[in-house]
Formats: sequence, structure tokens, C-alpha cells
Amino acid sequence: MRKLMLSVTAVLLVILSACSTSTSTNSTTAPSSSAAPSSTTAASPATEKKLPKVAFVYIGVPGDGGWTYEHDQGRLMMEKELGIKATTVENIPEGPDAERVFEELAQKNDIIFGTSFGYMDAMVAVAQKHPNVKFLHATGYKTAPNLGTYMGREYQSAYLVGMAAGKMTKNNHLGYVGAFPIPEVIYTINAFTLGAQSVNPNIDVSVVWSNTWFDPATEKQAAISLLDKGVDVLAAYQDSPASIQAAAERKVWGIGNDSDMGRFAPDTYISNPKWNWGPYYVKTVKSVMDGTWKSEAYFGNMKEGITDIAPLGKNVPADVKGLVEKKKQEILSGAFEVFQGPIVDQDGKTRFESGKKMTDEEILGTTWFVKGIKGVIPK
Repeated sequence: MRKLMLSVTAVLLVILSACSTSTSTNSTTAPSSSAAPSSTTAASPATEKKLPKVAFVYIGVPGDGGWTYEHDQGRLMMEKELGIKATTVENIPEGPDAERVFEELAQKNDIIFGTSFGYMDAMVAVAQKHPNVKFLHATGYKTAPNLGTYMGREYQSAYLVGMAAGKMTKNNHLGYVGAFPIPEVIYTINAFTLGAQSVNPNIDVSVVWSNTWFDPATEKQAAISLLDKGVDVLAAYQDSPASIQAAAERKVWGIGNDSDMGRFAPDTYISNPKWNWGPYYVKTVKSVMDGTWKSEAYFGNMKEGITDIAPLGKNVPADVKGLVEKKKQEILSGAFEVFQGPIVDQDGKTRFESGKKMTDEEILGTTWFVKGIKGVIPK
């Protein structure tokens, strides 16, 4: 999350790890002892403007169909609009290997984007040693003069998808496979639950944790554990479609994450929150080029286009689609706030009184579940 996030988030960071090994995209070269990042496209004689060298570090691969795929789509948009050929490095685990990669990239790049929460401390360490390089970290909360963070209000999308789930359930029991128990995931699950309860106050949501970002086998087993409990709508916060595929096998409604996952379970798909990183990447690189860039903790909203919902599935009734669209317009206009009281936690404690809005600091520091969620947040 952002620097605004409560310090408790840092404790949660230690659970994040990855087991994959580094690779590179077909069009770029991954840093190693014998390979250097690709160069950027040369500026035209007409402008004589030197283009910055840009690099992206991915936790997974674009082929995941989710989180990394959408970041890569954003990179492609940036390249097309600005005429820059960026370096991409895929499948980089969070930890010491990430710091090595960032250090090598800092030798030959002007702007470096790191796209996973667990890269935070590695990016902070490398940024301190390279003050002339701009570092941008997705979902983190630590900033520096040459290090900014960026994230979107995915909870707005989650609320809308939750509304659809609340209309589609028959037994009022929903399931949610969480990735890691960090605020980003916790407040998204809360928003999903609040959205579902806004149209059906009898709903409960059972949560289990996969402790993965992309591990289809593990995520499917977590999904099955919820399906075995009888949930009839299943949502997930991972980069793979494993959960909605498991739901489809049981003929249960499924909700994915990050990118439009409808193609993986077309008959039982509802929708999911969807990212659109392209405008942010274009704006950020442009600001570096024109000398206006400043470190910030960017927390974009649906109106800015960084987050949205994927098209609702073909078997979602028209009245449900209309209901969701109406609420979406209220969010876009600013007429509706997702996290506005009364908000009660799962222990029955009133966290926010009627009419009181949660601040960004409070949202980004969320470490509790709302009423109606069945599950625990590991400490």
C-alpha cells in the first residue's frame, strides 16, 4: 500500500514470497551477469528529445491472464504512445533476487517500475543508492524523493461485483479465496461483502487464504474447500483463473480478478475487478520526460480509469446488469462512497458511525473484516 498505510502492514510483508525463477519476455533481455537490458528507441531528428530508458519487473508472466497481463498491457500502451521500447523482466521472486535485479536495472535505466507488494524493501534499498533513477512501486507504502507508489481503488470495483454476487446467490452463502492477508486484499474482500449485503442483507462470506499470487494447483484446492462447504458464488483474489474454473466444474457462479476472466468459465462467470494501468504508465513516463515528475503515493479511482469491472457474464440477467451499472455511475459521479458508515466489524463492533467516511489512511491500513465474513486474518 502507500506510505499512508499503518505500520502494521510492514509486519504482514514477511509472509510474501515466491518460488518462481526469473525469465524474460521474447522482446527483451532479463538482467544477468552476461546480459543487459535492451535500449530504447532513438529520438527522431525533428524533436531531438532523448527518450528515457524504462524497465518493468514482473512478479509473474503476462500469460497469467491476470495481474501481470494487465501490467504488460499498460506497458504496451506506453510504448505505443511514447515510442519507447522498455525492458521487461518476468517471474522475479520477492526477496534478495529482486534486489539484485533492481540493482542491475538501475545501472542502465532512468525509470523502473516494480509490480508487486513484496518488492518494496528491495526497491527502497536500491533507490537510496541511485538517486538519479526514478522508481515506481505498485501497491507499496514506502516513498522517497526518487521513489513513488501507485495503486487504484479496486474496492470500488469489488463493491459492484459484490452487488452482482448478492443478486445471483440462491442460498446466501458466498466464498472468497484470499491471496495474502494484507490490507489491499482485506479491504477488497470487505468491499465485496458490503456490495453483496447492500442488495441482500442475509449474505455471509466464507474466506480462506491461499498464500499465493499465482499457483493454480494451490488456489484450486482452496476453492474446492469452499465449494465443499456449499457456497454458490465463489470469488478469488489471485492472478490465475483456477478458482472460477473449480467453481464451473461444480456449476457454481465464479468471480475472477485483475483481468477479464470470462473466457475461462463462460457459462458460470459473473464478472471481476479489472485493472487498466496504461494511462498511469503513459502519464508517469511523460512527467519524467518533461521534468515535472515528483514522488507521490498515487491512489487512483474508477473515474480516472485505472480500475473498472469486466463485462458481466452472458448468463447474468439484464436487471442485475442494470443495477450494477446504476451504482457504477453513482461511484463515477462521486455520489456514492463504498466505505461510509455505518460499518460494523465481524465481532459486532461499530468501526464507523453512520455517515462517516473512511480516510485513505484508514482504508489502506485495514486489518479487520466487516460483519458477515466468516474467516480469520492471520496475525
